[in-house]
This record gives sequence, structure tokens and C-alpha cells, in this order.
Amino acid sequence: MAAIVNSHPLAVPDRHGGNLFETDPHLAALLRVYAPAAVAAHLQPFLQRLGALAGGELDTLAGVADRHPPTLTHRTRSGLDQQRIEKHPAYVQMERLAFEEFALAAISHQDGVLGWNGRLPPIAKYALTYLFVQAEFGLCCPVSMTDSLTRTLKKFGEPALVERYLKDLCSLDLDTLTQGAMFMTEQGAGSDISATETRAVPDPSQPGVYRIHGDKWFCSNPDAGLAMLLARIEGAPEGMKGVSLFLLPRVLSDGRANPYRIIRLKDKMGTRSMASGEIRLEGAEAYLVGEAGRGFVHMADMVNNSRLSNGVRAAGLMRRAVAEALHIAQHRQAFGQRLIDMPLMRRQLAKLIQFSEQARTMVFQTAEALRRSDAGEEGAYSLLRILTPLIKFRACRDARKVTGDAMEVRGGCGYIEEWSDPRLVRDAHLGSIWEGTSNIVALDVLRAIRRDNALVALQAHWAVLRQGANLSTQDAELFSGAAARAAQLAERAAQQGTEVLARQAASALYHVTSATAMAWEAAQAALPRRLRLARQVLQHRVLPRDPLSADVELVSEDDLAY
Repeated sequence: MAAIVNSHPLAVPDRHGGNLFETDPHLAALLRVYAPAAVAAHLQPFLQRLGALAGGELDTLAGVADRHPPTLTHRTRSGLDQQRIEKHPAYVQMERLAFEEFALAAISHQDGVLGWNGRLPPIAKYALTYLFVQAEFGLCCPVSMTDSLTRTLKKFGEPALVERYLKDLCSLDLDTLTQGAMFMTEQGAGSDISATETRAVPDPSQPGVYRIHGDKWFCSNPDAGLAMLLARIEGAPEGMKGVSLFLLPRVLSDGRANPYRIIRLKDKMGTRSMASGEIRLEGAEAYLVGEAGRGFVHMADMVNNSRLSNGVRAAGLMRRAVAEALHIAQHRQAFGQRLIDMPLMRRQLAKLIQFSEQARTMVFQTAEALRRSDAGEEGAYSLLRILTPLIKFRACRDARKVTGDAMEVRGGCGYIEEWSDPRLVRDAHLGSIWEGTSNIVALDVLRAIRRDNALVALQAHWAVLRQGANLSTQDAELFSGAAARAAQLAERAAQQGTEVLARQAASALYHVTSATAMAWEAAQAALPRRLRLARQVLQHRVLPRDPLSADVELVSEDDLAY
């Protein structure tokens, strides 16, 4: 019998094995704009290494872990009541890469990480995360929560608590590392923190110790060594002012398990590699963090850090989806020509690139605002306060569209779980739910305007960016006009009692910010394509446009060189 020969070995192009850093033409250039030259140079070998892993081994591990989610075991085989979550070896290997080799949770809290003399700036963490998440999304949640919990504990925790736990939270050895989690959501409360029913009772035999009773409904990384949770101290008033923040250890100082149980693990649409569960607290020992009754204020610091991480992850997902679509379009032929030579395909790809590059720019802009805010620069906190919900709101929603439309470029194979596309789509949908749904986060944008003078700070930032962009007279009018209209809309939305314009205003501010920043990047990094992208953002997502116009903007292959 004659052997069957595949006459179309590249009928379905496969990008697996490529270096996701080397094949990204703008990442290195933008890093040199946003990071000090010495930092950018120092990160190069780490980005090279991670880019190769993300395009190969890490991507393979992520696929395996997605197909083999964690399981919950309640008892040992000899009958001991001893809960544990069984993780697939592929997931554990990814943990070692994230927590040990690239120190993604410790990098912001410890000197000397990655061989750097001192403390690396936030841009380092987010650039590495941006690459890592292109292969694996789920694990980035425990990484982010460990990082965020550490930040909140250092900021509000008693010195004794910080001294007790900080070393293990920053460990670069997975076997000694204490991972973090956040137990906030309750079945009857959801995003309404004021409806929190979990109770905290002071332990009369142990000063400073509280006993926690209640259920938490959605707890990712539920077997983490430490968790931040919200509870109402016995006798505290109803509403938001009665809620306090607590630190909950998984294991007590004497080695006994803290009395709370994982009831079950969630069967999730996405992030299947990482465990999420339901928790029942049965008098669990916990310690007050910060001031009693100000739990939501303190937790907001952790939530905002996680929201920024969500935006970074959404940007990474979009970049992976777009890169896959571009590769297919460049190498797949149909009807006698490459897909990328077809005008409709070019227009589709151009739209996906636009969304993806907006998010990438917002990652760098927000990371820099975080650095400036932590350094105590005047006005930087107000800027960070509005950029964070903007990227969480818009980038996370755009990721749903980009990953879905990019899947289409691969055709029917894009719907097959052997490829990365379905996993990207499933994971992307979580970003607009985690750490606050779209409506919640859009309303937070208005809250930042009202309470933190954030719109004034953002407008000042736009002016600085426009000045550094060296715009032509025509472009200067285009950008300043769009900025004025967006600011006017946001001001009206913030003053309007119904808040019905919240989503519209948040989108407008995001688009103007990302477009203005891309124009600035174009000048700073000598990347003229980013200025063209910036104009397109304003023309297609901000300024008035006739949807029935027959004018067609042609897209060249050079415009798709991303």
C-alpha cells in the first residue's frame, strides 16, 4: 500500500516554537522609551529567555494544564481530614518559572531580583508579565494576588505581621514560597461590599486575634498560604463602614490547619489551569490589617493593583491573538493568494492591531504612573487613580473582541482546542469580570474624577504627551480637539446623578489617552507607524464618523508590521 503524502504541509501555518519577544517589533523599542537605559539593557536576556519559553515550552505546559485542571481531595487514604488541591505537574512547572526564575511576584518587593543592583521599577514586572501571559493566563492570577497582597500588607499591616510573613511571600523557592489570595466575594453580596455578612469575633484568649465565621463564594488560589479577606467585626455598624480587612493564614504558627474548609472547586469557562473555590470559615484565626471599619479602603489598594494586572494580562492576550492572526495571514494561501493580500483581511487585521496596541501603550503608561506615584511625585497618584480603572475597563473588554476575531483568521482550526485560540477566547472573557465588572469599573472612573481630581491630572498628562509628540499643526488640532471633547463628556458624566454616561466617558478617556500616548511614543522611539495608529484611534473610536460613508481607507502590508 502506497504511503499517503501530505501535499500541503503548511496548509495550516503553525507559529509554535517562535520567540514571542524577538517576533514583536515594538516591545523592545517601547521598553527603551519607558525604562531607564540600564534597566532596559539588563532585562534583554530575561525577555529573550521568556520569549522563547512563551513561544514553545511554556505554551505547551499551558495547554496541558488547561486540559488537566486541579482537583480537590478532602481526606488522605487513611481517613485523615486533610484537604489538598492536586495540581498537574505542568502547572507546577509553570509556577517554578513564574515565581522562581522570573520572580514575577517578588520583583517589586525585594532588592537584587534578576541580578539587578537594587529594586527594579514596575515596568520590569509588567513587561515580563506581558510576555508570560501570552502563553499562560490562569497562573498570572495567583502571581498577581501574591504581589498585591504583599504590597497591601507592607502598606497597612502591623510591623510584626510584616516581619512574620514578608520573607516567605518574597521567596524565590517554590517549596518555601507563601502564595497570596483574596477572599472578598460572598454569594449574597457580589460586588456590593457593604452587604458583607462574614463576621469577625475578637478572641479573648489571644489579643489581636479574631475568629472568622462565614462563607466566601469565589476564591481563586483557595489553598494559598495567606489570604486577605473582608469581614464585619462583631458589633460594627451595617454598611461599608462596618467592614474591616483581615489577614488569614492557611496554617497556624503551631503547624495546625486553620479551621476553614474549601467546599468545592469551581468548574470555570476559562483559567481552567488555576483553582478557584468556595470557602467556609469556621472560627478561622485572622489578624486585623489597618484600621477597623476601613476594610474596603485598604482592600481597594490590593484591588487596584490587581486591576492593573488584569489590564496587563488583557493586553498580553490581545498581542498573542494578533500575532497568531498575522502569522496565519502571511503564510496561509486561499483562492490563489495569501490571506494578507486580501483587502478585507487587511482591514480586519488593522482593527485588531489597533485595539492591541492601544492596550500595550496603556500598560506602559500606567506602569510609569505607578512608579511615579510610589515615589511620591505630585499629581501622580491622581493620574494612577484614573488610568487603572481605564485600562481594566476598556482593555479587558477589547480582549474579548480581539481574541474572538483573531480566532476567525485561522478558520475552522481556530475553533479546535489543539490550538491556542479557544483558550485565549475563554480566558479573555474573565478579565471584564474579575476585580469588578465593566459597569463597576466604569463607575470607579467617575469616582476618581469626583474624589481624586483625576480628570485634571489626566488633562495635564495629555498636554505633556502632546508637547513631547512634536505634532504637526493639523495633528495638534486633531488631538487637542478630541481631548477637549472627551474631557467635557467625562466632566458631565461625573456631575450627572444618573451616571448613565459612565461607560461612554470611560471609553472616550481611554481612547484619547492611548492615542495621545502612541503619538508621543512615535516621536520618542522613531516609530512613525504608531502615529498613524494614534490617528486611526481618534478617527474610528472617538470622533464623529458616518457609518454609511463609502470612503474606504486602504491598508498596506507595512501598516500590519506589528
